[in-house]
Amino acid sequence: MSTAAPPFDPEKLNAAIGRFLSDVGAVFTATSVITGDKLGLYKALADSRPLTSHELAQKTGTHERYIREWLANQAAAGYINYDPATETFTLPPEHVPLLADDDSEVLMCGLFGMGQPLFADEPKVTEAFKTGKGIGWDQHDPRLYTSTDRIFRNGYAAHLVADWIPALEGIEGKLRTGATVADVGCGHGSSTILMAKAYPMSQFVGYDYHEPSIEAARKASAAAGVSDRVRFVVASGTKFEEKNFDFVCCFDCVHDMGDPVRVLAHIRRSLKPNGTLMIVEPFATTGSRRTLLRSGACFTPRRRCFARLHRSRKTSAWRSVRKPVRHGCERSRQKPASRTSVAQPKRRSI
Repeated sequence: MSTAAPPFDPEKLNAAIGRFLSDVGAVFTATSVITGDKLGLYKALADSRPLTSHELAQKTGTHERYIREWLANQAAAGYINYDPATETFTLPPEHVPLLADDDSEVLMCGLFGMGQPLFADEPKVTEAFKTGKGIGWDQHDPRLYTSTDRIFRNGYAAHLVADWIPALEGIEGKLRTGATVADVGCGHGSSTILMAKAYPMSQFVGYDYHEPSIEAARKASAAAGVSDRVRFVVASGTKFEEKNFDFVCCFDCVHDMGDPVRVLAHIRRSLKPNGTLMIVEPFATTGSRRTLLRSGACFTPRRRCFARLHRSRKTSAWRSVRKPVRHGCERSRQKPASRTSVAQPKRRSI
């Protein structure tokens, strides 16, 4: 029995063409954003009066012919403004924190840069579709790790010490007087170093199984002057050997773990009886419908899932306080609730 083909709607086709071309244009524009970021073009526009292509090229030591094309692309995308009367370009003040402020927690340049490793890793991902095998965190294009650090570190700088740690009852006091802390899945160590700078009486260790990231973290620690109280160790989340931690943190890494259940069980065994685990993750969901509806909001720093867990003094069970936070500013002072559930295994084994 044949099934009638669905009716063909030319208007829907035209709408789809426009949407697809818009997406392709966004891909092309992303490469221009990376160029503008690397060459300091956005910063030059942010720090100046309106500039012509010649003036911007002179200010940044670049060639005007290329700058002219770059400006045209950015103006067409709506990232910068163009005044045809004076043939000058400006970066809107609202776009400065997105493109020209390296300390802004809404800086988008790292997200644009994420496209490079994604495209570079495409052959591996395509092959994984056929084999069903995973792709280790250490198997990605090297640019992934620097982009990941850049995406998250400003949010940590804005909220980790000011909001998230104070939201954990009793933890800030321990850190001020001297606590032992582990940062599991530490990457380039930005979160670990921030805590070490804020709490000089405590001792910190960052774990990550990606050796180049640990090397970068060690260099950053030395540059920050906190090597006396911070160590970085190459170890996965299931194989680090130290125990008796007062405080263990996992920042934006649990969702990438190959076996998060096993990692969290190992963390539990590494904590003191009254120790605390803090998990910070994008505020997402496993439900397909809700994920599709909220795909644009999942990874923004404004919406995070904040979980505080600690070992009960009387049992080995996890006790938890979980709460979505906006900018990390809503503090949870509830009493511990029931045993927490843990997500099913995904990709990354840290």
